[in-house]
Amino acid sequence: MKRVRPSLFALGAFLALAGCVQAQPDGGASAPIYGGVETILLDGALVNFRVVVENARSEGDVADYAECAAAQYALIRGFGFARHIKTDVALTNGRWQGDAVYTISPALPEGLKTIDAEVVTAACAENGIPMV
Repeated sequence: MKRVRPSLFALGAFLALAGCVQAQPDGGASAPIYGGVETILLDGALVNFRVVVENARSEGDVADYAECAAAQYALIRGFGFARHIKTDVALTNGRWQGDAVYTISPALPEGLKTIDAEVVTAACAENGIPMV
């Protein structure tokens, strides 16, 4: 049985082509494109945030965008905290959409899913996630 070795030419061509592909810092995925936030005041301190993200790497990108919007909105309204109620995420025609509901409050609310608006907005700015 004859053993086939790859030619040096083929190996060189492969390495040349491999050098043409620019590596992405996140493993090859494109960066998310944040498509805007729709804010709907439901009742007093209960707020709905609808967000759109293209090129989301996961549902987490969509949820993070909604959380950033909620944190910034809380600060704009003069509140320092928010509590996450729910976030629904759907992929429709290649666009990720999020529908999140938060309560905002001047003091740390009860519950497990609370956020300090100043801390979250600083993290969002550091991570390049836009806010309201």
